[in-house]
Amino acid sequence: MFSKAFLVASSLAITSICFAVDVPSEPIAKKKELLFSDDFERADPGKAWGQVVPIFTLESGTLKGTQMRFDAPAKDGKPEVKGHQAVIGTDVPTKDSIIELKFRFAGAQSLTTEFDDRAFTGSHYGHICMIRISPENIILTDQRDGGANLELKEMANDPSKKEERAKRMQGRSATFPVQLAADQWHNLALETVGDTMRATIDGKPVGLLKSSGIAHPTKSKVEFGCMGKDGYFDDIKIWNAEPVK
Repeated sequence: MFSKAFLVASSLAITSICFAVDVPSEPIAKKKELLFSDDFERADPGKAWGQVVPIFTLESGTLKGTQMRFDAPAKDGKPEVKGHQAVIGTDVPTKDSIIELKFRFAGAQSLTTEFDDRAFTGSHYGHICMIRISPENIILTDQRDGGANLELKEMANDPSKKEERAKRMQGRSATFPVQLAADQWHNLALETVGDTMRATIDGKPVGLLKSSGIAHPTKSKVEFGCMGKDGYFDDIKIWNAEPVK
């Protein structure tokens, strides 16, 4: 089940959802040098990967995520626990990039691919931008200048800033319907060039978002998340990229 904390976080991140229609049929980026590749054909993730929120393991040559942290009230002297999807990350600095990978939901509600910059202090945990994929839709989100932006999060507590915040949140996220079988492997290609992200699943263009925060010049970390039990990633590749002219 979705945790309460994640439902709240998601609502903040997608307060202004744009249900866009037109997605370019042609790529917006072209590959340069390959920066990172992992097929997970070993016993454990290894030093290249860091568990951000447990737990990710390797299973039959794939990266398996299982959400382990769920909402729990303070009890018996123990503090309250806020639910969170499982997250694992690797340090691959990029500005413009193309990520390709395979994914399968199994029991997961959604899977994410996200760019962060831990040195950036203007957003929660340095979140920059991300894609969230469920069997029913994909959501592309500018986190840096949207729901994770610390100034906007503070404005959410001030009723007098409601209109200003809503205006600044406009266009920071875009949702697109999909129909993806949960028990099958799918292929994702995520192009991030300048202030634009474009997603392709199984060779079909499915989403596009143009927003200022995406252009953040130092995307130092790539993270992968799993909400629910269980989700799988495989054959992850990350390239430097440049715009298609």
